[in-house]
Amino acid sequence: KNRFLFVAMLFAALSMGFVSCDNKGNEPDDPQGEQTEQNGSTENNGGEETPEPETPTPADPSNGHEYVDLGLPSGTKWATCNVGATAPEGYGNYYAWGETEPKTTYNWSTYKWATATYDAYYDKWDLETLTKYNIGSGVAGIVDNKTVLELADDAARANWGGGWRMPTDAEWTELRENCIWTLTDNYNGTGVEGQIVKSKTNGNHIFLPAADYRYNSDLNSAGSYGSYWSSSLYTDGPYDAWTLNFDRDGVYRNFYYERCCGGSVRPVLFGE
Repeated sequence: KNRFLFVAMLFAALSMGFVSCDNKGNEPDDPQGEQTEQNGSTENNGGEETPEPETPTPADPSNGHEYVDLGLPSGTKWATCNVGATAPEGYGNYYAWGETEPKTTYNWSTYKWATATYDAYYDKWDLETLTKYNIGSGVAGIVDNKTVLELADDAARANWGGGWRMPTDAEWTELRENCIWTLTDNYNGTGVEGQIVKSKTNGNHIFLPAADYRYNSDLNSAGSYGSYWSSSLYTDGPYDAWTLNFDRDGVYRNFYYERCCGGSVRPVLFGE
């Protein structure tokens, strides 16, 4: 009887040992070592938080191009150089009104928004019809009553991107009336003639070189005359567009040129 009791106790002890070892070998992982994702934030086993996604930096409206705040009533900022130039004194490229690329010949036969006929007697191309930006007024073609350039046809926006565009005629007028214009024939020692346009309110300035304009393949009066496109159509004659012009005698408001001519473009940035 005692022997039987001993064997039974030994068997029970061994059984308990096996159960204990089995539990230990299948013990669940430490619940303190894991973190679950809650409310969109996750922690790893080391206790470090996963960084929140960075907020994207807003696009720079100036797209890397320099501009000047002249303290104008509208808040419009003016670029420091012409499209195609790398410095204020550079002439830059020339563009027909409503075109976004420079070319070698500027006349009605090469103009994007017109058809033209050749006048052999005068050896020149004459406007026949306008195919965009036409309010009629005696000009044949497609009458769309558009009086301001669309951004797709704006040389400033097409070449500089961002928030840049060509100034309207009203913005050129604002610049003329709120700044002091001083002619110089040697801007910052560069030997370039043009107008220093200085704010009446904060003293900041821009420089407009006397780059003049192109017709056919000729550059006319560069160095003594400046002609800058606006984005505004001349509504009394839609074959023309408003410009800002100056020469050695003064600055001229509400001037206009034939749209097929190649003029300078000085961009503006509104609300930067």
